[in-house]
Amino acid sequence: MGVDGPRDRCESERRDVPAGGPPPRAWAWQRNSERRRPERPATPRTVEGQAPSLQPWLPVPRNTAHQPCQEYSPSIMSQNGYLEDVGYLKCDMDDASETREESLGDEAFDTVNSSIVSGESVRFFVNVNLEVQPSQAAESDSPGGCGLLHTSRKYLKLKNFELEIRAHRDLDGFLARASIILNETATSLDDVLRAMLCRLAHDPNNTEPDCNVDLFMAMLFTDAGAPTEGKAHLLSDTIQGVTATVTGVQYQQSWICIICTSKALLKRHVCISRLVRPQNWGENSCEVRFVILVLAPPKMKSTKTATEVGRTFATMFLDITFRQKLLNTRTEEEFKEALVHQRQLLTMVSQYPTLGPKGYNMNSICVHRSPQPLKHKDFLPVGKGIREDIARRFPVYPLDFTDGIIGKNKAVGKYITTTLFLYFACLLPTIAFGSLNDENTNGAIDVQKTIAGQSIGGLLYALFSGQPLVVLLTTAPLALYIQVICGICDDYNLDFNTFYAWTGLWNSFFLVLYAIFNLSLIMQLFKRSTEEIIALFISITFMLDAVKGMVKIFQKYYYDNFGDNTDSTSLVSLLGLGTSLNTTLHTALNTSLLASPPELTSMGRHAEHPGRETAVLSLLIMLGTLWLSYTLYQFKKSPYLHPCMREILSDCALPISVLTFSLICSYGFREIKMSQFRYNPSKSLFDVAEMHSLSLGAIASAMGLGFLLSLLFFIEQNLVAALANAPENRLVKGTAYHWDLLLIAIINSGLSLFGLPWIHAAYPHSPLHVRALALVEERVENGHIYETIVNVKETRLTSLGASILVGFSLLLLPFPLQWIPKPVLYGLFLYIALTSIDGNQLFERVALLLKDQTSYPPTHYIRRVPQRKIHYFTGLQVLQLLLLCAFGMSTLPYMKMIFPLIMIAMIPIRYNLLPRIIEAKYLDAMDAEH
Repeated sequence: MGVDGPRDRCESERRDVPAGGPPPRAWAWQRNSERRRPERPATPRTVEGQAPSLQPWLPVPRNTAHQPCQEYSPSIMSQNGYLEDVGYLKCDMDDASETREESLGDEAFDTVNSSIVSGESVRFFVNVNLEVQPSQAAESDSPGGCGLLHTSRKYLKLKNFELEIRAHRDLDGFLARASIILNETATSLDDVLRAMLCRLAHDPNNTEPDCNVDLFMAMLFTDAGAPTEGKAHLLSDTIQGVTATVTGVQYQQSWICIICTSKALLKRHVCISRLVRPQNWGENSCEVRFVILVLAPPKMKSTKTATEVGRTFATMFLDITFRQKLLNTRTEEEFKEALVHQRQLLTMVSQYPTLGPKGYNMNSICVHRSPQPLKHKDFLPVGKGIREDIARRFPVYPLDFTDGIIGKNKAVGKYITTTLFLYFACLLPTIAFGSLNDENTNGAIDVQKTIAGQSIGGLLYALFSGQPLVVLLTTAPLALYIQVICGICDDYNLDFNTFYAWTGLWNSFFLVLYAIFNLSLIMQLFKRSTEEIIALFISITFMLDAVKGMVKIFQKYYYDNFGDNTDSTSLVSLLGLGTSLNTTLHTALNTSLLASPPELTSMGRHAEHPGRETAVLSLLIMLGTLWLSYTLYQFKKSPYLHPCMREILSDCALPISVLTFSLICSYGFREIKMSQFRYNPSKSLFDVAEMHSLSLGAIASAMGLGFLLSLLFFIEQNLVAALANAPENRLVKGTAYHWDLLLIAIINSGLSLFGLPWIHAAYPHSPLHVRALALVEERVENGHIYETIVNVKETRLTSLGASILVGFSLLLLPFPLQWIPKPVLYGLFLYIALTSIDGNQLFERVALLLKDQTSYPPTHYIRRVPQRKIHYFTGLQVLQLLLLCAFGMSTLPYMKMIFPLIMIAMIPIRYNLLPRIIEAKYLDAMDAEH
């Protein structure tokens, strides 16, 4: 009788698994077997012993056909969904073989390792060292000798019919050209498979030019190409349903899915065969009624492989009620209707969350959950967010100083290398923007004040912030605001220091209001896609700044020496590099370039080209800094040196490259004059502004500038903090958006009064700081390598140490800091931009347009969203990015000032405009983390 009779009870039973366990748990199970012949044949010794005790989800090997060797494979599936299985063979030997084996004695087997049991996995290793004489080896090479069979198991997640669009498309493709065999009378597995292959070969819709049934039959089994003696006729690659209990794994024995990949195929094929009566095809396949055969070519998209198609049908056949319904169908149309109905049921079931043993939502791990709509009452409790932030972070405040210093997991070396990286990553942009401010303000804010403000602000933030991994820095938009303020002061004859102080105080006032009224909750409306647009925009500005600066160097030292200034200017305009967000930055940097005096021509250079060496060397220094820093950054992935040395070199990539090429430029090419940043010593670092010298009208105009500036601070601070606190970074000490915003207001109030440049959270320095302190592991999925952060050392010591070092850098002015040439700064900009692109999904999806579909990574959005919708969404994001560039890189200074309003406009675009073009479920899938 079949599964609809008394034999149904045996479907989930196994001889060595007792009944009466806890409620079972069903999974899809894939098994891959490959036969291998040993290079040095010898008679193996039978190792007797008891395997480790079984733990939950412990599978046992199954044999789909009779074989001379009985395989034992103690294995276990860990709770993360993976199985670790290493088995050994126990062969049945004749008496003569046993006699020869005993004659070898214990010397033939030097080592036998016992089982190693851990909390989440069980591995069983048997290492055999055979020292057999040549004559004995020849005797063992007999027709009855044994070979080696490689077995691997892998847990497959059930197909989510609601989220994974490929599940529906796989079934639709099968229904369009269904290959269904009802009431198959064959009894052997070989005959059933041959009948299914013949059905596919004679299908009128078959487009395969070379469909060799014998070839496919050989590929389905492990003995393909094996020697005649000792063949093990087993299926190579199968998927079966299992039910995990405390006592072991119970196999669903009424169905089996067989998958095969062949280069002879041009497209995927699926055939389902229903047997007339249950067949016993070996252990764990004792009553098979359904056989699912999946054939696919090897070069397929990651979501279209044979395993993925098999996972679709295996998920459907996992339901015993569905199998019962299929047994009652009489025609192919009824069979198809049952498949369609099961798909509808699985789609409805997927819409409801699955609760884990402790009541946690298991689907929330991989499904993006939209935040609850904000209400007015969320903003009304004044200071509620600040109080919650302090209550959340204050208990772990001492741990921010002791983690990695005291205890088991010490990371002193990691802290030192991260501090050096952070020091150079903050100091060099500070020098660049300080030189810019010196030019724009006629020395009112110079390099010294910029370094002093960076040190003081960073020190206070490292000590008192709620999220110390966020890095503060003065940025190009802030330098732009300073330039606009200086222009207003010149036009209306106002005192710059006073007007600057009032603008900063109004900015701080609005930031305090934002903090106490919990306006940081608005940042929940910024989806991941919006954050990545802004982040990629910042990365692009860094790259364009470097390229534009180098073009200006060539314009000054290479083209101008030919007396053709018009052509060089048109070249820059043609390249479109004159509209960067930091246009004034590079104007200031390059107007302060040391001129190439005529007397330098006596140093062996041609009189008509006195500066061409400077331009070419500057390009080489910039590219060399980028190459060395990025090569060292990726050095941790190389096989050279010890892992600790690789990690140290990777963490110190930026300091090493900056120092190396600064020394090369300063000592290796002394005869070539290089550009240096502008430096004018300050008369006094801490001059308090005279606040009473402005009229009420000037103070009111400062309030308008302060409001626009506060929008920039609000978005940048919260956005960068959100990127640093991203779920993939696995930070555990909590967030403090409201308190950090209040602290930023307090710090910038002091900086404004003393005429020091403003600072706020910097991108990409903050995410790079988090990654520098992270323990990263690599995993491989479908041939693609992914990096996963395991944990992050959440400490204040690195940012605290970097701020102190920046402060001590005041003692290094003007020398040796002026030995750092500007091309090194440009190389730093390129390095920061390049490393910040890692992990940006927008950049990855743009790269998909240039890739073959077979190279697409199996990411969550590839599985859940149609490919055309992905490209539509990417195109819309690119349009938003161009909109940001149009305002942020405009040549009109006042248009740049409304740039924060454009970033806020991204919210209604995402919530109101995009859902009219792409379905909301696809937008949410692409905005999800996993």
